Amino acid sequence: MEKKQIKHVAIAGNIGAGKTTLSEKLAKHYGWEVHYEDTNTNPYLSDFYNDMQRWSFNLQIYFLNSRYQQLIEIKNGNKTVIQDRTIYEDAYIFAPNLHDMGLMAKRDFENYFTLFRTMADQVGAPDLMIYLKASISTLVSHIQTRGRDYEGNMSLDYLKRLNDKYERWISNYTNGKLLVIETDNMDFKNNPEDFGKIINMVDSELYGLF
Repeated sequence: MEKKQIKHVAIAGNIGAGKTTLSEKLAKHYGWEVHYEDTNTNPYLSDFYNDMQRWSFNLQIYFLNSRYQQLIEIKNGNKTVIQDRTIYEDAYIFAPNLHDMGLMAKRDFENYFTLFRTMADQVGAPDLMIYLKASISTLVSHIQTRGRDYEGNMSLDYLKRLNDKYERWISNYTNGKLLVIETDNMDFKNNPEDFGKIINMVDSELYGLF
């Protein structure tokens, strides 16, 4: 039986959940293309970590624009793309968190969220949303292992706030197919058996069980 054409798979999860690793492994397995989160060339990121209040709006608008451009490209292209982090996470997790912490003004947040809604309506949801669910200790362990300078002064409270928002968002996600993967007792990076389990889950969601 012919497999249906999948255009867009998205991986969501907190900082350190393993999004990039899984994106790359799935892309290699299925022959997909990866669209990465734009952290290396983002001109606001290091400024933001030094002065969150001053740069939060600029940073979030940059991410929103970058993600929207990716989605337009996916929509207009003919390849299957796996996206490392989604446009929804900016709007439902990171921007509201900054607003809650007093690091983004109310008018900036409202302006931002209105823009997000307009963009999201235009591009539509992914064929499959994969959420990597991880505890704080797993996230911290991954963050320490990769040792990015700008993540060094991130507090546990910040990660916990984000995790709470992720859980709330995912429990209300109705935009399309959703696969939740519990990663605390999994090492899909180094253990082929764990990665095999994920492949089976993804096959089942995308193509059904034949």
